[in-house]
Amino acid sequence: MILKTLTFDNRFTRDLPADPITENTRRQVHKACYSYVEPTKVSSPTLLAFSEEAAKLLDLSEQDCDSEAFLKTFSGNQLLDGMEPYAMCYGGHQFGNWAGQLGDGRAINLGEVVNQQGDYWAIQLKGAGPTPYSRTADGLAVLRSSIREFVCSEAMYHLGVPTTRALSLINTGEQVMRDVLYDGNPANEPGTVVCRLSPSFVRFGSFQIFASRNEHDELKQLLDVTIEHHFSKLLDDHVAGSKELYLAWLDEVCQRTASMIVEWMRVGFVHGVMNTDNMSILGLTIDYGPYGWLDDFNPDWTPNTTDSQNKRYRYSEQANIALWNCYQLANSIYPLIKETEPLEAVLNTFQQSYHRQWLCMMASKLGLVEVLEGDQSLFERLEKLLAQVETDMTIFYRCLANDDLSPSNFNEAYYQDKHGDDYRSAMQQWLDDYQIRRDQDKRNSADRITAMNSVNPLYVFRNYLEQQSIDKAEAGDYSMVKQLLTTLRNPYQQQEGCEQFAEKRPEWARSKVGCSMLSCSS
Repeated sequence: MILKTLTFDNRFTRDLPADPITENTRRQVHKACYSYVEPTKVSSPTLLAFSEEAAKLLDLSEQDCDSEAFLKTFSGNQLLDGMEPYAMCYGGHQFGNWAGQLGDGRAINLGEVVNQQGDYWAIQLKGAGPTPYSRTADGLAVLRSSIREFVCSEAMYHLGVPTTRALSLINTGEQVMRDVLYDGNPANEPGTVVCRLSPSFVRFGSFQIFASRNEHDELKQLLDVTIEHHFSKLLDDHVAGSKELYLAWLDEVCQRTASMIVEWMRVGFVHGVMNTDNMSILGLTIDYGPYGWLDDFNPDWTPNTTDSQNKRYRYSEQANIALWNCYQLANSIYPLIKETEPLEAVLNTFQQSYHRQWLCMMASKLGLVEVLEGDQSLFERLEKLLAQVETDMTIFYRCLANDDLSPSNFNEAYYQDKHGDDYRSAMQQWLDDYQIRRDQDKRNSADRITAMNSVNPLYVFRNYLEQQSIDKAEAGDYSMVKQLLTTLRNPYQQQEGCEQFAEKRPEWARSKVGCSMLSCSS
């Protein structure tokens, strides 16, 4: 039977306190982790695309995904037995300022599915209508932002970056009003719903909201349940409800967060909105809003127009912001610890862990077996050189895998043909030093090339490719969305007929809307 493989075990709603008010009205919600709310039904849903890999997480077949039942369910028009739809309550710091209650303003969780392997997957519809946390917004999503979320979630997974997943992309048949440039010229756009999957959608802000309101009983309950559901191995070494357990949990969250940021840096991804309500306690990339990919290696680049002046969330600052966010999470559980020293001790390990992982990551990008003394200087010199002229990060590292390190072999990675003598001299010196370091490893050429090409992608979801696929989709042609989804399943392997997806950004896309920066309305 279609969709009969879906078995629901809704631990989150069963084990945590609910909002006693069931009316779907905007309000402040106290002493509750969530509010029950149903998705808004839509007029004529159409399936635009689905992820075969994400479907397998729910034991869904291709036949399931092509069914009418699938379309009705994941557009929000039908609830299956066992579903208990709800929106989560959380707060957060936005651009460094406490914003109070935020919550799932346009996301509705359908429930948690247990697959045949015993894994739990929370199912969430983004763009499924208003919730008590929508404030003045409509709770809907449009095609352009939904394509970006859907394709990038799956692209990040195949790149090996920790991420939430995306199951489906469904056009609702509705029109949604948006002011994409915030210039007072709103226009109707196609409404769309994305189905997202994650073992948990709990965020840093889920704990912050209770701490900010001195709702310590609910804070403790959320933490205990989170550990039981998602960090149960910690209970093997620590007593339930103990300070030691909570500190071990914070340390685990910090370590996972550091690992996630290292992977972002590896592939040139910039999240763009690293607010604490967009930080997963599982160390997963979550909430693909105005994100972007480095084309030219500019450490100060941010994809978010709202952040264009202060550049708080720029590429080079992501690790520091992650640490700042971990500090806010530590502050939120302070009422359960009541000591600053052990919390600070945990946080102090973040930078050490990140730095160690960053060194290992850079060594892998350069094909080095291990990190030796002097390697950090080699890595930092390279990044300064990449930033000194417009250098395509993705293409440069693929070129670096070649045996021949002649400067001319890197020409395709540069956006400008002419470089000064000082730059050419410095790059030649770096390449000479890298050749010496490469030779020290005594790794044979074939193994090194294979290793480098397994961590340096050939294809990423470049900003201009995103916009091209969106432009075509808005005209009714979804072929490029599907082609990108297929290509990005194997981002490290050259694929026939996909050469255009490995090219550097064309000049026309340098400042085009959607190809360079995006607003939060995207």
